[in-house]
Amino acid sequence: MGKRFSRTLPVAHTLMGSLLAGASFSAVAQGEALPAEALDWQPWGQGEASQQLCRGRYVMPDYRLAAEQNPETLSVETEEADYAADGEALLRGDVVLRRGNSELEAERIFLPAERQQVDAEGNLALRDGQALVRGDSATLMLNEDRATVNNSHYVLYDQRLRGQASRLEQLNESQYRLRDATFTTCDPGANTWQLASSDIRLNQAQGFGTARNARLLVKDVPIFYWPWLRFPIDDKRHTGLLWPAIGFSTDGIDYAQPFYWNIAPNHDATITPRWMTDRGLLLNGEYRYLLDDSAGTVEGGYLSSDDGNSSNDNRFSGEERWYIDAQHAGRVNSRSNYSLRYGAASDGRYFDDFGGEFGDSDRASMERLAQVDYRGERWQLDARAQGFQRLEDPLSDTDKPFYRLPSLTANSNWELGGGLYSEWRSNATYFWRDVDERRVPEREAATGTRLHLTPAVGWRGEESWGYIEPRTELWYTAYQLDYGERETDRGTSPTRSVAVTSVDSGLVFERELELGNRDYRQTLEPRLNYAYVPRTDQTQLPDFDSRERAFSWDQLWSPHRFSGADRVGDLNRVSLGVQSRLIEDANGQDRLTFGVGQSVYFADRRIDSEGDPDTLPPRPEEDPNVNPQRYYQATRDRSPLVTRLDWQINDRWSTGYEWLYDDHREQTERSSVDLRYRHPEGHVVNLGYRWEIEGFDPDVVPGDDSFRNYSREEWDLSFAWKASPRIDLIGRYLHDQTNDRPLEQLAGLQWNDCCYGVQLVWREWVDDNDTARIEDDFNDRGLFLRFVFRGLGGIGQEADSYFERTIPGYRPTPL
Repeated sequence: MGKRFSRTLPVAHTLMGSLLAGASFSAVAQGEALPAEALDWQPWGQGEASQQLCRGRYVMPDYRLAAEQNPETLSVETEEADYAADGEALLRGDVVLRRGNSELEAERIFLPAERQQVDAEGNLALRDGQALVRGDSATLMLNEDRATVNNSHYVLYDQRLRGQASRLEQLNESQYRLRDATFTTCDPGANTWQLASSDIRLNQAQGFGTARNARLLVKDVPIFYWPWLRFPIDDKRHTGLLWPAIGFSTDGIDYAQPFYWNIAPNHDATITPRWMTDRGLLLNGEYRYLLDDSAGTVEGGYLSSDDGNSSNDNRFSGEERWYIDAQHAGRVNSRSNYSLRYGAASDGRYFDDFGGEFGDSDRASMERLAQVDYRGERWQLDARAQGFQRLEDPLSDTDKPFYRLPSLTANSNWELGGGLYSEWRSNATYFWRDVDERRVPEREAATGTRLHLTPAVGWRGEESWGYIEPRTELWYTAYQLDYGERETDRGTSPTRSVAVTSVDSGLVFERELELGNRDYRQTLEPRLNYAYVPRTDQTQLPDFDSRERAFSWDQLWSPHRFSGADRVGDLNRVSLGVQSRLIEDANGQDRLTFGVGQSVYFADRRIDSEGDPDTLPPRPEEDPNVNPQRYYQATRDRSPLVTRLDWQINDRWSTGYEWLYDDHREQTERSSVDLRYRHPEGHVVNLGYRWEIEGFDPDVVPGDDSFRNYSREEWDLSFAWKASPRIDLIGRYLHDQTNDRPLEQLAGLQWNDCCYGVQLVWREWVDDNDTARIEDDFNDRGLFLRFVFRGLGGIGQEADSYFERTIPGYRPTPL
């Protein structure tokens, strides 16, 4: 048994904590690799391994020496100790030194008489709870922040980083140098990738490192080289190059190289030159800032001359392509916030050509906004100036949205007691758009001011067994209009007053039920709703923001046939329906919801977008430019029969169903079926079917971009299958049954490993050219690859958000 003694020595923090504190950018040198157990590697147990990406983990062994009460005390254990007359000491055998949380093991340790340094040799190991360093020899300066370890191997436990360096030096309290070094996050013995450098310098105080002659090695094959590289060694943001994104498609190669600029702790910018072989050089940028009570971003892109074909017609060849989107939001006080935004693009196809993930663009418009609101205990106020650039090409004048310059809103509610309540809704807006008034429908030609007031009064009587709620709204709307150069007989100061009356009522019956040894409550909820809106002449009113709503379950119970305030649809109908729910007592979850309902009309619905109370819509055989269903929808005596179902079959399977059936023509108007599978391990399967009769949406007419001159029938299959903790398989197939063509095909594989990840995706899709014609649709396709080096970064486009939208329920494994 070795001798054990302890005493206090002036040993500096260099012993361990200072030596490794800056090594969050780890290194591996060119020496011989150590066995895994020498790196404190602990393989997973047999039951754990199957669920882990890595084969094990780094675990620091227990300290060999007990902690002293005084953390400055140096504890020593050795087999032999020789002392010279002048005070020199040579410790031999299995030597262990501990001071605080730092412990040093070596075969020989030499302490000079002046006790200014420690020289250690032979199979040395230093640990401090966060890291391990092994080496052949080391010199530790006890009164200075300097140290040297030769032929070092090291591990950072929490970061899962390991490496080697032929020489590891601590230059001062916060600066380190590693010579002939590399690092990796791969398991011991599996160097799938390494970053190697002849000279690495780490600055812990400033949080960054630099490397000369840096090389990225994959299976010992160099694939990337930097003469000089600057990189972060902590969680702080640092200026430097980010990993590039590379894409391949039928159009060629797409390479983007981001550069990150850390301007200040609350300001940063990313500048991204992007080279596309078929188009040229596109410069993108984003600037972000954070102030005391506000924050914002400014982003944009610029291509001086488009060298490629756009939408298969070369229409933008040689032209500038650009966009800008600036946002700022902040707080005025605890009850009031404000927002500013300005967005614009050179053309309506900019994001179709440049901005979409995997060829997909989710931007439909560019917003311009200046808005401030107030949320009080009684009143809610909102003031804004707002407009949109609609991203379609070609874009006709009639499709351009109106600007609101400004729009002022004031709303409030009052509970009057006994179930009686009142509401106040009010808005004043000036509408404007830059169009030729002579080239749009007359009802859309005007600009001007609209004052819209909708006070309401109602009463709701509610018991556990049911409720009844009569309600009346008064819609008062007044305009001041300007038709510009348009010749018109319409008045410039029209008004409208109309009352919207409804009575909603329902009963609730319950019974206890036992199914499959589980307790449930089943409800039966019949519902009766009556709505009356008198037919009011609105031919003199403009059409700024109204749209007739397509029929649905919710429309059974709503007195409003239109959105917006320019049209109030005439209505005299009663809706009847019944709903039943199966509620699991154990958790209160709705396991099954089934409902069926129908409206019965007592009068035709004459009011449409024209606002004429005396004329029914023309028949399609009389005018081919009208919605083919519009006349029938206006004159039918009952709505389609609406049936819906939501069924949580079990913890993994669920389904949803909606069916709108015309029992007079014995024809389905719209139907949708969804079957969903969710597995606890992350497997997802979705199967959907959609059918919609031509002209089902009453607001869409031939010539609109969203109109299709056929009944739409589509199948949608998507899945994501986690074949193992390492492998995700994803796919989607969207089929246009009507035209017998695939709208989207996607297949991909994601490989998840302990130290790297690979995402390979093939996609083919139909681009509709922003028109209603299928004749000018064309197919686009691409093969997309993303490679991620865990702990270092990745190359390729990030597509996780696109997968989540395309495959509902899928949560990609983070790369």
